[in-house]
Amino acid sequence: MKSAVTPDQQGVPAGSAPFPSQPPAYAINLPPSAVYPSPPYGQVPMPPGYMPFQMPVHMPSPVHPQYPPQMPVEMPMPAPGRPPDCPPGLEYLIQMELMEVMMGFETNNKYLVKNSLGQQVFFAAEENDCLTLQCCGPMRSFAIHIQDNMGQTVMSVTRPLKCSACCFPCCLQELEVQSPPGNPIGYVTQNWHPYIPKFTIQDEQRNSVLRITGPFCDCKCFSDVNFEIKSLDETSVVGHISKQWSGFGNEMYTDADNFGVKFPMDMDVKMKATILGACFLIDFMFFEHSKQQDHH
Repeated sequence: MKSAVTPDQQGVPAGSAPFPSQPPAYAINLPPSAVYPSPPYGQVPMPPGYMPFQMPVHMPSPVHPQYPPQMPVEMPMPAPGRPPDCPPGLEYLIQMELMEVMMGFETNNKYLVKNSLGQQVFFAAEENDCLTLQCCGPMRSFAIHIQDNMGQTVMSVTRPLKCSACCFPCCLQELEVQSPPGNPIGYVTQNWHPYIPKFTIQDEQRNSVLRITGPFCDCKCFSDVNFEIKSLDETSVVGHISKQWSGFGNEMYTDADNFGVKFPMDMDVKMKATILGACFLIDFMFFEHSKQQDHH
């Protein structure tokens, strides 16, 4: 026979219920009627006197390292299809009737060639040595290599050393255009005239195709300097090479020059490339002097 278990045997005082409705008070200097609060679920109870850390209202902005500004990336012109009779790399000139040539460097001349939409078509750089630059100045011989947007050399322009200050037809300027390098496609030759700049555009067989006529004075303030591209008999104007006025500050205090070249869209790409070479020659002959004087 099982004996009954009394409350005293369970550790419960006599006269009290086995499961009280209120939990007992804990002896930690609390009033008898107070109950120690249970910690919230998922949190650890903090000791007395603990002050939680508070984030400041105004946090200082983080200091980021200063990097040099990035150069703007020129938008390249998409490569069109190349006809069978077009030299590699000159297919960019097929659908062009207006291009912009930008020069802005102090030592060896370097150029950016863009189309009318501002997309980069070619990058051209002069190859020369320091001795030639310092001793010969604007009348120096040079070789300019023209690269496409893939970095491939598609054209080269060479000019032999000749005196540009001669008043007689014994040292007239001449320029040869090759595409690809080693394959001549055109020539630019200077025609003697006592006071007007004149040039002839020739094909690879040395046949005269076009004329270029410049102004009497190549120094104009607040306006462009135009070199007209004319037919062989000089009765009609088919285009121009224009030294663009870029503002008083740029003209006086920088070496940057901008040229605009315009020709018919249906012109042979070899002649377009030769006219681009004529733009380089005109820059050296008529506008390199002022840049050298400003630089020195």
